[in-house]
Amino acid sequence: MSQTLPKPLQQWQQQGHYTALVGYNIFYRDIGTTHSDAILLLHGFPSSSYDWHALIPLLGDEKRIVCLDFLGFGLSDKPAQHSYSLMEQADIVELLLKQLGIKRVKIIAHDMGTSVTCELLARRERQLLGFNVQSVLLMNGSVYIDLAQLTPSQKLLRSPFAEFFAKISLKAIFMLQLQKILAKKISKQELEMMWASLVYKQGKERLAQTISYIDERYRFAHRWLPPLTRLDIPVLILWGQKDPVAVAAIAEKLASQIPTAKLQWLPQLGHYPQLEDPVAVADVINLFLA
Repeated sequence: MSQTLPKPLQQWQQQGHYTALVGYNIFYRDIGTTHSDAILLLHGFPSSSYDWHALIPLLGDEKRIVCLDFLGFGLSDKPAQHSYSLMEQADIVELLLKQLGIKRVKIIAHDMGTSVTCELLARRERQLLGFNVQSVLLMNGSVYIDLAQLTPSQKLLRSPFAEFFAKISLKAIFMLQLQKILAKKISKQELEMMWASLVYKQGKERLAQTISYIDERYRFAHRWLPPLTRLDIPVLILWGQKDPVAVAAIAEKLASQIPTAKLQWLPQLGHYPQLEDPVAVADVINLFLA
C-alpha cells in the first residue's frame, strides 16, 4: 500500500536520496559543498531528519551538511521484527559517511541521536571509527538514562502492553504528549509532519521495537559513559532548560563529566529546541562551529 506524504515531506524526500545500507533503504540529505568535511545532524525518537529542516538554512551555504533517517524512522525502511539497535544505527552512520567520502565531521545530535553519538565516540576511543570527529554538540538527550523522566507513552511502549498501545496509539494522544514536552509552541504543521513521518511505512507499528534503544542506554552505560570522561575535542552541551524528559540535571552532569565541555542553556525552550526556536539554536551553533 503506497502512502501519500504531505507536501513538505514530499519536497524533503525529493531533495534527498536513498541508499542501500545493511540491507535496507536509508534516506539521507547531503546539502551544500562537496569537500570531505561535513556537519552531521543526528535526529531523535520518534521523529526524523525533518526535525532539522528549519535549522539547516540558518547554518550557511558554505558548509556541507549531512542528515539521515535512522532505520525504522522517517522516510527510511521500517522492517518488521527487527532489533533496531543503536549499534546498527552507528554502523549505518559509518557506512553512509564512507560512501559519501566524508573524512571529518562535526556532530550535532539530539535526543536518541546523542546515544548513537556515544557509540561513535566509544569506537573513536578504541580507534575503530572510520572518520575523524572534530567536535560534538549534544542537545536534549537522556545520556544518563537514570536521570531521565520518561513520558507516559514511553513507559507504555516499554511495558507488556507495548504492541497493543502502538497499534491503537492515536494521533490525538501523540500530539498531546508532544506538546507537553515543548516549552515554546510550534506550528500545527510541524506536529503534523512529525506524525506523518512516524506513520509512514507502518512506523507506528514499530514503536515498541524502535524504543528498545532505551534499554540499551542502561545495558551499555559501561561502554558509552567512560569515553565521555576522556574526550579531548571541543564539546558543547546545548540544552532546552525546560525539557521535562531530558531534564536539566542531565546537561549539568554531562558538563561536569566531559573535560572539554561547555554548557549553554536555552532557558525558554523544551525538548525540541531546533523546532521551538531554530534562530536561537542556529546562532549558538554557528558561534560554536566557528
